[in-house]
Amino acid sequence: MSSPLSAAFLRGCAASLPFVLVIGPFGTLFGVVATSAGMTVFETMAFSVVVIAGAAQFAAVQLMQDGAPLAVVIFTAAAVNLRMAMYSASLAPHLGPAKLWQRALISYLLVDQSYVAAITEFTRHPGRPVAEKVAYFFGTVSLVVPLWYLSTWGGAAFGKAIPSDLALDFAVPIAFLAMIAPVLRTPAHYAAALVSVGGTLALWWMPYSSGLLVASAAAMAVGALVETLMEKRA
Repeated sequence: MSSPLSAAFLRGCAASLPFVLVIGPFGTLFGVVATSAGMTVFETMAFSVVVIAGAAQFAAVQLMQDGAPLAVVIFTAAAVNLRMAMYSASLAPHLGPAKLWQRALISYLLVDQSYVAAITEFTRHPGRPVAEKVAYFFGTVSLVVPLWYLSTWGGAAFGKAIPSDLALDFAVPIAFLAMIAPVLRTPAHYAAALVSVGGTLALWWMPYSSGLLVASAAAMAVGALVETLMEKRA
């Protein structure tokens, strides 16, 4: 008979299975793109292991290919990853009481997929013990993170052998749609998503993809405004 912690870990693994289907092509695509931009296999792997954030990695590599200044590359990658601060604030009530080493490891392993799976579970069952929540979170990354490393290495090492007509780039939008769709539950969420998409498309002409940053800031502001208005009305 499994312990509560083992059961929580296995539930986290199960929750991450839908993301496994797209993480492989996603990581492989990054490996191919990074080496095509001139990075070595070692540099590509170091990038994935240290940064471990697909969206920021793609943005940084694209800017480097465009010849953007280093400051712009760093600022853009950091801005794209600012969502991790919001993820952390959202998970703090659930995982904040965990041990220091657990929180440190969680902060490193906090990615879009682990956040979506974890916050969905914690919202449904807020009263579970902290130890079970920690075990669940580690379950959500036990398959996703190793696969990200492995697929990145595969794309970097063997990317030239991948047929050019194999459209791996399908994984990027599918991965984010799979994460976003389940958490769009309130008018604030829908407003933020709408502004983000519309702003990004409208500001495509801005240099170094900076329109994405403007659209993201506008989306967060609109989402916060709608949520505030809803709370006042309630």
